[in-house]
Amino acid sequence: MSVSSFGLVVLLGACSVGPDFASPQAPDAQGYTSDGRAASAVGTDVSGGDAQHFVKGRDIPGEWWRLFRSRTINAMVSEAIRNHPDLEAAQAALRAARENALAEGGSLLPQVGLTASETRIGVSPAQNGMRGPGRIFDLSNTSVAVSYDLDVFGGERRKIEGFEAAAESQRFQFEATQLALTANVVTTVILDASLRAQIAAIKDIIRAETEQRDLLKAQFGLGAVAQTDVLLQESNLAQSKATLPPLEKALAQNRNQLMAYLGRLPSQDRGEQVALGDLRLPGELPLSLPSSLVRQRPDVLAAEENLRRANAQIGVATAAMLPKLSLSAAFGSQALSPSELFGAETAAWNVAAGVAQPIFKGGSLLHGRESAIATRDQAAAQYRSTVIKAFQNVADALRAIQADARTLAAQVEAERVATRSLEIARSQFKVGGTTWTTVLTADQAYQSARIARVKAQAQRHADTAALFQALGGGWWNRIDEGPTAQPRPIGEIFAGRD
Repeated sequence: MSVSSFGLVVLLGACSVGPDFASPQAPDAQGYTSDGRAASAVGTDVSGGDAQHFVKGRDIPGEWWRLFRSRTINAMVSEAIRNHPDLEAAQAALRAARENALAEGGSLLPQVGLTASETRIGVSPAQNGMRGPGRIFDLSNTSVAVSYDLDVFGGERRKIEGFEAAAESQRFQFEATQLALTANVVTTVILDASLRAQIAAIKDIIRAETEQRDLLKAQFGLGAVAQTDVLLQESNLAQSKATLPPLEKALAQNRNQLMAYLGRLPSQDRGEQVALGDLRLPGELPLSLPSSLVRQRPDVLAAEENLRRANAQIGVATAAMLPKLSLSAAFGSQALSPSELFGAETAAWNVAAGVAQPIFKGGSLLHGRESAIATRDQAAAQYRSTVIKAFQNVADALRAIQADARTLAAQVEAERVATRSLEIARSQFKVGGTTWTTVLTADQAYQSARIARVKAQAQRHADTAALFQALGGGWWNRIDEGPTAQPRPIGEIFAGRD
């Protein structure tokens, strides 16, 4: 190879075929909702009814769940992060992806191999058309071979880029797994508190209705009320009791789910719980700028890395259509005995350069490149879909926080009115001013209003958790990766430790 030809090869080797990747632009959006504004959430004079307002551009704390000011929630989230096998699996997958990228990186370096052999050979003179006894001798051989595939068109570098993108995608999938786990723990604890509050309310209602039934029975014995009134109350009490088992079932199943998030078995439930009235809503909620959301959501970042990997595969497919240049050299020694190896007359060596150019493969290389382009287009569309979903999640959370704050205010007022209505109906019934049917109607309205108020209280806490999750959960403000996510040191590998 001439000096000018070698210079051309080096020059070509400085570039890589295929399109260079550029991160997609963030959507040109001024806000998350159709009106572009995020109004404050109204406050209500009840636990969980604090007013909330959004602080545009404020960063999200890494441990956002601490804003609920619950030691139990903090402890449970920490336990889930330590113990849940999905996080362990995600870290192992991340380490595997990083090791694959490092392994592929070795393709850019020369490959060196050592061979040694000792052979006993018997040769017959008949091979040379002669007669006579055969000859037997030993042949010792040793050599060092070096080969180097010049990445002239950057196909290997594009392949390495693809592996690096796959590792980064796995990194963001790990963050998404942890974000989902922490949010699930918080919302499951909130649901646990809601179900307990609903069960307590039903039991209070059953207690009051039982006392009212006993009173009606006594009055019936005195002839003060009709038997139909007693039967109506019995029916109402039975209906109230019937609502209790489904709530108890939901509570038990929710506890089992919570134990699973914590990495425990259902039988290992130690009964930790949070009362709904002990939870505190954060008064100020961070609201990331729309232009920042695509850099915060781990699912969006994972989709971007998938797009980068697909883009790199176009370069790999393009390079496969172009010439491949390889260099090789071997130096060794051949002798009739091991003691004579490396003598002045036993040296054996060779140097070679080769070029391989695909000419005809039935269109497989061309269509392989077209397939890579189509895969890139698919990944680009999937990325846009993920971005749209991310903005939808934030918009949904904002609307939920605002609407559910108004819902709680309305439910608190409805409960107050229903309570007063029930008190009046009972008072009027005592003096004969109304029928027991009216009392039952008022009682049922009160039951519905009280349960609806409890659900509305819990929903406001769940909405807040959903907003933090939709905004990315602040993973960039904490360290989530453990040692199991990192490639192992070479010394540890050679030490034979698994």
